[in-house]
Amino acid sequence: MHWTYAKAGVDIKKEQGVVQALSAELTRQKDLKGFSGLLEVPFDAHHLLAISTDGVGSKVLIAAKLNKWDTLGIDCIAMNVNDVYCVGATPIAFVDYLAMEKPDERIASEVGKGLEEGAEIADIYIVGGETAILPEVVNDLDLSGTCVGYVRKDKVIRGEKIEVGDLVLGMRSSGIHSNGLTLARKVIEEAGYSYNEPFVYNPERSIGEELLTPTRIYTEVLELLNRCEVHGLTHITGSGFLKMGRITDLGFDIYDSMEPNDIFKFLQEKGNVSDEEMYKTFNMGMGFAVVIPESEEHEAIRITGGKIVGEVVEKEKTIKVGDVKVL
Repeated sequence: MHWTYAKAGVDIKKEQGVVQALSAELTRQKDLKGFSGLLEVPFDAHHLLAISTDGVGSKVLIAAKLNKWDTLGIDCIAMNVNDVYCVGATPIAFVDYLAMEKPDERIASEVGKGLEEGAEIADIYIVGGETAILPEVVNDLDLSGTCVGYVRKDKVIRGEKIEVGDLVLGMRSSGIHSNGLTLARKVIEEAGYSYNEPFVYNPERSIGEELLTPTRIYTEVLELLNRCEVHGLTHITGSGFLKMGRITDLGFDIYDSMEPNDIFKFLQEKGNVSDEEMYKTFNMGMGFAVVIPESEEHEAIRITGGKIVGEVVEKEKTIKVGDVKVL
């Protein structure tokens, strides 16, 4: 079988329809185009609040298979903090939501360790949260959270300054992060693998451990924003490289993409997944992308350790990775 995200159970187009249906009923909403919502502060005329909410998705099912919960909190922090970076904001606070099938103090403690480590990496404070025991609603657990940050009004990054010829700086991912796990699980299970089996590219780790590698938190972005002119920022999450289309109507030519992590090579081979589907589902080695003017190339590379992977082109709403047409 040629596996796709839709065949695995997640149809991106139908998901977009759900978002549109929900948004159509929200009359008290602000601009939802970006990765984080922006809100004016009544007592501060110079700054905006940035708010993002997200969870770790079906990565919890991998954690349950291995009974290993200590890294999920890092993922939860990362998924939110990275989105806040995308509007040029500095994250400052976080609240978590942990829903459990049944009370389990050991698992809760392990989740807490990850949240604490993620907050330390991101240099933010966890200021509260909520727990719920929902035996008829969840299996094992569900973990999500909300991050709040701030940004000066004149420093907001919305993508309107992006122009043809701008460069795309790619920043390496740590692995699969917290997206596309539904497809990854289907590929692995249908191929007859156990999550406890050694990962062929690194036999010292199991397949499950490889999948649980925590999402990278891109703290370097803050120094980049302080030192360089930045025109756009994208967190490559669910729907993969399609996420780049959220920041501009111009096109992208990714002519020197990053080498995919070994986990992506494994999944593509075992699931017979097409190149197009891989780039529409996974980060493929690039977890964050920054659009910069050509003049900032060397300084941006120095700060982030990333590399130039492509450029902005005139073709409207097109995303091409090498010979692969993603959009």
